[in-house]
Amino acid sequence: MRRVDYMVGARDFKTLQAEQFMQDVVTSFRVEDTVDRLAGAMSEGGFGSVPILAKDGKLVGIVSEFDLLKAIEEGKEMTKVTAGEIMVKDPVTVSRNTPAMEIIHLLQERHFIRTPVVDADGKLAGVVSRRDLIQGYLRSTKRVSGF
Repeated sequence: MRRVDYMVGARDFKTLQAEQFMQDVVTSFRVEDTVDRLAGAMSEGGFGSVPILAKDGKLVGIVSEFDLLKAIEEGKEMTKVTAGEIMVKDPVTVSRNTPAMEIIHLLQERHFIRTPVVDADGKLAGVVSRRDLIQGYLRSTKRVSGF
């Protein structure tokens, strides 16, 4: 679910935080999951990366389409390679209270499409994408007329 879908009424966009934009229902995988499972979910779900979690739910990595393509290019057998073997470890994250403008800067600077949102314990709380921020900006600047 995209929290931004429930945003109504004018607000100062610059005061909004990750928690107000993030998708809190996120497809994620475990370190031991095989890459073919990830590739299938990413292809069917239409998303370019998935968070990788440890058994305790902490975010330990991320696998993107670039990582999948690299594995294919290297001739790795997708049914035998695990997420833990190809993931980017210690991915760049934001917290629930990271300001919108800071997230925009991060996404622009790093050329990311999305970034994971983690809680104080390092557990995955959601994901914020460029589209979430754009949609949030449009919703926050739209005036709602009273009844």
